[in-house]
Amino acid sequence: MESVKNKQPPTNKVLVSACLMGQPVRYNVSAVSGERDILRRWESDGRLVIICPEMAAGMPVPRPAAEIQAGNGEFVLAGRALVREISGADVSAEFVLGAQLALKLARENGCKVAILTEGSPSCGSSVIYDGHFSGTLLSGSGVVTALLRSQGIQVFSQNQLDAADAYLCEIEQKWRN
Repeated sequence: MESVKNKQPPTNKVLVSACLMGQPVRYNVSAVSGERDILRRWESDGRLVIICPEMAAGMPVPRPAAEIQAGNGEFVLAGRALVREISGADVSAEFVLGAQLALKLARENGCKVAILTEGSPSCGSSVIYDGHFSGTLLSGSGVVTALLRSQGIQVFSQNQLDAADAYLCEIEQKWRN
């Protein structure tokens, strides 16, 4: 019988924002540019599970800009804050649905890590916009990030790919030991 130590660790999947993979799915029909070497490696390793939570929830591209007002993603999930479009329309339900669909996809694929777009009302991991459409960033997380973290999934921004890669290596090393 082969020992567990001689087996390969499972390939841990990574949930990733579609806009980080060059897909023009943001509200203004854009993608996010930047360093993608680690993402490309993970893609070739079959690790990536790609989602745009807003599109998964049925929101169109293009769509009006939206920001969390009077709180952060945790507050939206608790019903204590709203996500509003620049027109004033309440799109909180769509953002919560997008978060639920992202969590479902992450669970179905065994994702331990998510790489999400910083600043987004869905995906921001450490900063989000202030809710006044002023361009001002505040400390806080988006709706998807808040839900994933509450369920034990580690969330990193596109600016933290090295840290996310190190985290994956660490959990795979622990599995081997």
